[in-house]
Amino acid sequence: MSDLEKIRTWLLSYPKIAMAHGLKVDYYSEAPEGSSIAPSGLQEISSSEDILGNITVENQLNFALHFVFPKSPEDDVGATENAEWLLELQQWIQEQSILRKIPAFGDDPKSETVKAQNGELAYADADGTGIYTVLLSINFIKKYEVN
Repeated sequence: MSDLEKIRTWLLSYPKIAMAHGLKVDYYSEAPEGSSIAPSGLQEISSSEDILGNITVENQLNFALHFVFPKSPEDDVGATENAEWLLELQQWIQEQSILRKIPAFGDDPKSETVKAQNGELAYADADGTGIYTVLLSINFIKKYEVN
């Protein structure tokens, strides 16, 4: 299973994910069922080499999550529900990471973490749609042995 499939499958296990109406890859519309996950790359955080030439790399996978929800102008009730859902998702991700209930991406699953940050309303229109975003990062270790 690819890293993208792992993270998408895991996110779809969030108990309240039904409000997001699925999680498409790299696509969303301004319709309330347009939620998506967009990979934004792999970043090397650090690397080290031992005396045998083996390399250990700390990597970070980054994703942007986009959730399209109904949000009518001046509707505080709907806006509150959306904001609470977003905060609860971020708390669930934090809990899953702490309890080690996240997919394995590298060679040292005990050291892996997932963080959900910067949850916010990115865009709202007058027609009653709001696009909320969360930045997701996954840190993991990869080890490369020289033969």
